[in-house]
Amino acid sequence: MTAPAAEKFTTQPILSLHHWNDKLLSFRLARPPSWRFTPGQFARLGLPLENGGMVWRAYSMTSASWDEHLEFFSIVVPDGLFTSRLARLQAGAAVLLDNKANGFFTVDRLPDGEDLWLLATGTGLAPYLSILQQPEVWQRFAHIVLVHCVREAGELAYREEIAALRQHPLWAEWGERLQYLPVVTRQAEPGMLQQRIPALLASGELADAAGLPLTVERSRFMICGNPAMVEDTHRQLMKMGFRLSRLSAPGHLVLENGW
Repeated sequence: MTAPAAEKFTTQPILSLHHWNDKLLSFRLARPPSWRFTPGQFARLGLPLENGGMVWRAYSMTSASWDEHLEFFSIVVPDGLFTSRLARLQAGAAVLLDNKANGFFTVDRLPDGEDLWLLATGTGLAPYLSILQQPEVWQRFAHIVLVHCVREAGELAYREEIAALRQHPLWAEWGERLQYLPVVTRQAEPGMLQQRIPALLASGELADAAGLPLTVERSRFMICGNPAMVEDTHRQLMKMGFRLSRLSAPGHLVLENGW
């Protein structure tokens, strides 16, 4: 990938890194005072290569739009050009930050409804952590269901942070509106669903677990995760009568591929 011209990015220090396990890490960068984004958007980050080139990757922010730092959630690919280098870095190391946030995976693309379903696999959880730090989201929807599907329970990152969201002073009066439904597909965990998200939608188990009906009048969906999940979930929701939201024709769901 060709690197942007020098004036299109800044160099920012890593403030901290947190390794959830050997496959997942979160990291924080300093945030330039003028850098703005809408929750759900992503940043382009760059690291130098040994041959003098650069490698760039897109990462959704997990941090709030008002935070003084930018936080990201990443899978570590052992032979990945970007993540293998990222995992070896320490606080203080430099990362390039493109000057402009990108993307249209935002709640304002959805028309009003009663229930907001946030469906994620793996690090596709990231944009929802930022979206859930918007007071207007808590006011706008009567119910918010965050579904995080992983292979093993050890991959269920940010559980304490998700639980704490309900008590945040900016929206604590609506905190009971959030449900968190973890899904683990490769091992049985007490109280957790075990199948892939498309199958849980098709069988009705996901709706039953949340205690909410899925209807075109009340249900709105955001879908983010590995491409197979995004495609299969989109297809399943289409079978159930839901349609993709477009700028010219608002619908019931928006989607984005994200690992």
